[in-house]
Amino acid sequence: MTKKSTIQVEKVNLHIVNWLKSYAENAKSNGFVIGISGGVDSAVTSTLCAQTGLKVVCIEMPIHQAESHVTRAREHIDQLKKRFSNVENAVADLTSVFETFKSIVPNTVEESKVHLSLANTRARLRMTTLYYFAGIHGLLVAGTGNKVEDFGVGFYTKYGDGGVDLSPIADLMKSEVYALGAYLQVPNAILIAAPTDGLFGDDRSDEDQLGASYDELEWAMLQAENGKEASDFSGKEKNVFEIYKKLNTANQHKMRAIPVCEINRD
Repeated sequence: MTKKSTIQVEKVNLHIVNWLKSYAENAKSNGFVIGISGGVDSAVTSTLCAQTGLKVVCIEMPIHQAESHVTRAREHIDQLKKRFSNVENAVADLTSVFETFKSIVPNTVEESKVHLSLANTRARLRMTTLYYFAGIHGLLVAGTGNKVEDFGVGFYTKYGDGGVDLSPIADLMKSEVYALGAYLQVPNAILIAAPTDGLFGDDRSDEDQLGASYDELEWAMLQAENGKEASDFSGKEKNVFEIYKKLNTANQHKMRAIPVCEINRD
């Protein structure tokens, strides 16, 4: 189930950069703001935005962040600023904001529900922060979600990292993001790191949370798009496919437009 990227990275790179530039110009925007996590998705997205020549502000938003995440994020930002004169950066340490929030909300319910809600709160605090910077600089918030996360398993926080103005890499599979990242010379420390959302304040990876690797989920997503069912597989493949289908079904509320109760006025 290992997936190898087949995209023409140079062509895809140019296409996304032109799309970003055109969108920003039509929106009368000065450029882009991006949250930098130390992961490949935000590194690739910020590098694509930087190539437009428009203003790019990279924001670090630590909340009890693991040192390795901080180190990778700063290495990428430093590299990007050396390569592109239109790139700026800022740090908004949200740890105290997060701790204040925790102190004023109830925490007497089931512990697992509190942990998940607080993880999503981290993402929503970051979204609010990105829109603050976007507002004061006249920028668009660039999303960093890839196709598997955004349209396959819904692995993002609604109105958190899902709250963006545009999504440059949302039609790229994770393997394609890695291929593009290598082409764009994203720091190797980022390319080899295990993907993680960093929302729980521990070392759990995305695979730990999802129950399958991105390569496996890509495979399952393609099988589902081709009309396959769980009964078509056995063993490990069946297990992965069932994980994908379960997540895809449970997270449809994120992927579909918000339902509106329409009124019959006849």
